[in-house]
Amino acid sequence: MKTKPLTILGALGAILLVINVVSCSTVTRTVNLPPEIPGATFMGSQSCAECHAEKNKHFAGSDHARLKAQGANAENVGCESCHGPASVHIKSGGAARTIINPRQSPETCYQCHLDKRGSFNTAHHHPLQEGKVSCGDCHNPHEGRAVKGGGTSMAAANETCFKCHTAQRGPFVFEHEALREGCTSCHSPHGSVNQRMLTERNQILCLKCHMQTQVAPGKIIIGGHEHTDDLPRGTCWSAGCHEAVHGSQINRSLRF
Repeated sequence: MKTKPLTILGALGAILLVINVVSCSTVTRTVNLPPEIPGATFMGSQSCAECHAEKNKHFAGSDHARLKAQGANAENVGCESCHGPASVHIKSGGAARTIINPRQSPETCYQCHLDKRGSFNTAHHHPLQEGKVSCGDCHNPHEGRAVKGGGTSMAAANETCFKCHTAQRGPFVFEHEALREGCTSCHSPHGSVNQRMLTERNQILCLKCHMQTQVAPGKIIIGGHEHTDDLPRGTCWSAGCHEAVHGSQINRSLRF
């Protein structure tokens, strides 16, 4: 009996099936491997604490520490899950380039924060990929909340942004109340497809807070004022109506 020759598509299908079977039979969960350093082995976080006592002292209360598994499951994680195996670093007495410094490359952070890689590859993003900022400029990896000033303290969270964006700090005679909610009310801090890293492309962003009503045919009211003739001119800020979006010293409507 003759057998039909195996087509290219059939061969590929067989290979994929084998890979799938092996994959499913050996790993049943997502696994993030720690970074590698040629010739280095894991030493445990206690070895790091001998020189980095200050970092170790505060780490137990950090957000990242809560992710650490206990017992034998944590044998090769801890400090080395982000900085790589430390044996070569320890043996060299802490020589440069014998350990991974996540501040010099975001790749270590991307191991767990996969979605942020996508954000930083959008058209409008903080210059992390360009090496002008690092994740550590806005986040605390070793102590406290991972987001500096995060939680319910939005004013403190804004302080992180104001370190670079000083013109937006104020104080303003007429402030935009949105600042009280935090910069992230309007901006995506990692990156966005919209200009200025805005969460929305156009006036939809403003209309989330400034409700639009139509009390009569042909008349559109926003913020208690008629906007029927203004809306076709552009977005709330690009049309030249509310350019001082963070606050104004002279105009209650944030026009200048």
